[in-house]
Amino acid sequence: MSTGTSAPNPERLATADDSPAGRGFYRALVVRRQLILAALTLTLFLSLCADLALGPARFGLGEVIAALLAPEAVSQQVRVILWEIRMPVALMALVVGASLSVAGAQMQTILSNPLASPFTLGISAGASFGAALALAFGVVIVPAAIDYVIPINAFIMAMLTAFAIHALSLKRGVTIETIVLLGIAMVFIFNALMALIQFFASQQAVSAVVFWTMGSLTKATWPKLWIALGVLAAALPLLARHGWALTAMRLGDAKAESLGVKPRALRLEVLVLVSLLAAIAVAFVGTIGFIGLVGPHIARLLLGEDQRFFLPGSALCGALILSIGSVLSKILIPGTIIPIGIITSLVGIPFFLFLVLNHKKASW
Repeated sequence: MSTGTSAPNPERLATADDSPAGRGFYRALVVRRQLILAALTLTLFLSLCADLALGPARFGLGEVIAALLAPEAVSQQVRVILWEIRMPVALMALVVGASLSVAGAQMQTILSNPLASPFTLGISAGASFGAALALAFGVVIVPAAIDYVIPINAFIMAMLTAFAIHALSLKRGVTIETIVLLGIAMVFIFNALMALIQFFASQQAVSAVVFWTMGSLTKATWPKLWIALGVLAAALPLLARHGWALTAMRLGDAKAESLGVKPRALRLEVLVLVSLLAAIAVAFVGTIGFIGLVGPHIARLLLGEDQRFFLPGSALCGALILSIGSVLSKILIPGTIIPIGIITSLVGIPFFLFLVLNHKKASW
């Protein structure tokens, strides 16, 4: 049996029987989850409009919606501000938030650990180290792409970190808990290397490195947005293709194997995809923590483990969190845009502590 979509959904087997009452319960559950996804989509659209409306020049919600639906109906000034300046930033918040949340969701699924995310497994820290090499010392890993040296350095280091963790996980006797500890060790290693870079770098370079590690959407451009969106659009169908297999993984490796899933092969493929998502996101906007941790948990509370709903729900929750964070970054201190990574950390740290303190009570 392959890891495609032809096998029965494990959650369907676990939540309903073949009786009329069981089928009715399952249909009601599906409708409820569809309504939740629709509500999240509507809320996300409203948050996008609010993000576009806020800035040095503020616009009304009606004016923003008019500019989105009929750009020719508004003045050229409004059209330029919304479409050329604010739109790439606002949409990048959605794409990066969705990418990080999906990456965190699938890491938690394949590792069966509620604390797994690109941030806690060291992928974000690796990306920061790669970017710092370019910012502080001009180190170029791929000389042919000099215009994108910072994101390319960040991307390569993030992917190398992910593959290093996977290579270590293949050693005999390594458990899921060990993989998470390896990721945490990577975080400390890269943080130490970052401190070393800042010690030897010039004051101007240190300022650039610190600002990059805070995470910022302000440098988003249409080309960067299309690249990030293309990676997300390519990864989502590949993950959805393994939807039922990923749902089965939550039952444990032994039960998943009894349903025809190959956990080791599936982990490798999913790890590559989620590392790519996280690396691209962090490479373009800097380190943004806790989206990959908070987004999936909110989606799981609202929609359960069924990947047909959990996967799009994670993407929507991550996009919504970062979009709201973008809005907050503009209004907390009037006239100042706070780096988005600071906002997400302020929200994520209490949630992280809550997960740690309630880990034993969770159904993992």
